[in-house]
Amino acid sequence: MKHYHYIFTGSGLSALMTVYEMVLSGKFEDKTILLIDENTKKTNDRTWCLWDEKGLYNKLASAKWNSAWLKNENFERQLNLNPYQYKMIKGLDFYNMVFDSISKNDNIHFVNQIVVDFKELGNHCVVKTETESFTCNQIFNSIFNPEIVKSQTKYPFLHQHFIGWFIKSKEAVFNPDCATFMDFSVEQRGNTRFMYILPTSETEALIEYTLFSKDLLEKQEYETEIQNYIQKLGITEYEIIEKEQGNIPMTCYPFWKHNSKNILNIGSAGGWTKASTGYTFKNTAKKSKALVCFLEKGISTALDETNTNTDLRKFHKKNKFWFYDLLLLDILDKKNELGSTIFSALFEKGNATVVFKFLDEETSFWEDLQVIWKCPTGVFIKALFGRMIGLR
Repeated sequence: MKHYHYIFTGSGLSALMTVYEMVLSGKFEDKTILLIDENTKKTNDRTWCLWDEKGLYNKLASAKWNSAWLKNENFERQLNLNPYQYKMIKGLDFYNMVFDSISKNDNIHFVNQIVVDFKELGNHCVVKTETESFTCNQIFNSIFNPEIVKSQTKYPFLHQHFIGWFIKSKEAVFNPDCATFMDFSVEQRGNTRFMYILPTSETEALIEYTLFSKDLLEKQEYETEIQNYIQKLGITEYEIIEKEQGNIPMTCYPFWKHNSKNILNIGSAGGWTKASTGYTFKNTAKKSKALVCFLEKGISTALDETNTNTDLRKFHKKNKFWFYDLLLLDILDKKNELGSTIFSALFEKGNATVVFKFLDEETSFWEDLQVIWKCPTGVFIKALFGRMIGLR
C-alpha cells in the first residue's frame, strides 16, 4: 500500500481550499498529499456566494453587487452593503484554480475513486476505495454522513435546499447592480421560503427558490415556484441557460466529537457550514486557513519529518456564535414559519453592515446585542430557557 502524510477523503470545497492553503504556505512541500473523490470537478456543479470587504478570492468572482434587496409581503428595503460587496463564485472557476495549482506540485496527487472506508490504526490510518487501499499519517474527511445527525434529537437538523435557474429573458427587467438577497413575499406554506436573484445583466440572472426546512420537496414544486416568480417579474419569454440544485445541512451538532488524534472531519462533515444561514464559502476559507496554521505548528515541533506531532482533536474551538446559531435552529425546528419574521426583523431597521459582520462571526458582544435586540424577543427567550433546563 502506498503511504502519504495526509489523505483527504472527498475533494469538495473544504478539502480543495485546505490543500490550496497548504500550497500557499510553502511549508508542506516535503509532505505527500492525496485527494480521493469520485467526482473529477470538471463541471460547474454549484455557485458560491459571500459578502466580503477584504478581497477574499476576489479575482474568482464572476459578479459583484454593492447593494441588495430584502423583501417580504409587507415591506422591501434596499440594503447598502458598503463596505462589503456581495460576490458570486462559480464552482468550476474555483476548481480550475486549485487544480492548476496542484498540478505544479509533485507531492500532491488526486485519485478518481470512491472511498468506502477509512479508520485509524494506532499511529497511522488506512483509507479503502473500491479497488485499492492507502495508508497515511492523518486523514481529513469531508464525506458527510447525515445518519450521524438524524440518529439523535438533541441538536436540530434542517436543510437549506434549493433549485436555481440561470435564465436569459427577452425583457430587460433586472438591475445588474443590485441583487435580491431574500424575497420572502412568496407563499411560506408553514416553512421558511424565499427567492434569491443574482442578476448579471438587464436580461440575465440566477433565480433560485430556497427553503430552510426539515423536509425536501419534489423537483417540480421548486420549478413551478420559479416559473411563477418569473411571470411575476413581468417576463414573458426566456431561455434556461443552466440549472443548479443543492442541499446544505444546517445543524449545530458537535461533529468534533467524532474527531480523533489522526482523523479530522472538515467541511459539512465537520460542522464548517454556518449553521444559521447555510453559507459555506467564507466560513470554509477561515477554517481552512486556521487548520493549515494549526498543522504548521505541529510540523515545526515534530521530532522528524515523517511525523506531524499534531493531535487533531485539539483543533476545534467552540465560540459564542455556535450557541446563537443553536437557538435560531431550535426556533426554526419547532416553528419553521418564523424564519421570514426573524430574518426580516434583522434587516428591516438594523444596520446591514453590523448584521453581515455578526453573521461572519466577527462582532463584539456589544455589536451582538445590537443585532439580537432586533429579533423577536419572546421566541428567543423561550428557546434559551429550553436549552437551560434541558428540554432538548
